[in-house]
Amino acid sequence: MHRQSISVDGLRLLIIDDHADSRELLKIFFETQGAEIKAVATVSEALELIFCFQPDIPIGEIYLPDETVHSLFAKVRNLEAKQGRWIPAIALTRFATDKDRAYALKTGFHIHLCKPIDLDKLVCVVASLSRRKQLNALL
Repeated sequence: MHRQSISVDGLRLLIIDDHADSRELLKIFFETQGAEIKAVATVSEALELIFCFQPDIPIGEIYLPDETVHSLFAKVRNLEAKQGRWIPAIALTRFATDKDRAYALKTGFHIHLCKPIDLDKLVCVVASLSRRKQLNALL
């Protein structure tokens, strides 16, 4: 019963990470939890998927090789305004300083988590954001 309360089954998640092993680990983990996953390495790839895949929650690195996530989330927030939907986002990063946390929150992430992360904790955070998103949709 408790397991059902932290379910991510049916969620659409977008993993954005330039580290291939991290992308693959998260992709496999969330697929086994019943989520639909797309995983990309760059902001430009993420932008394409934000519009066509319409993820419930993007999970990503805060610094990527092609550009910063600031440009990505500026466009995501613009999409939210146009569509009237809230898109929560999780920064999952190896950058763990207070400055990095502040940057992540400033650029549009709602939660800043540091690698390595306990996967059970991550699934709880994703499920929690999903519940908040569902509540926001009802209001």
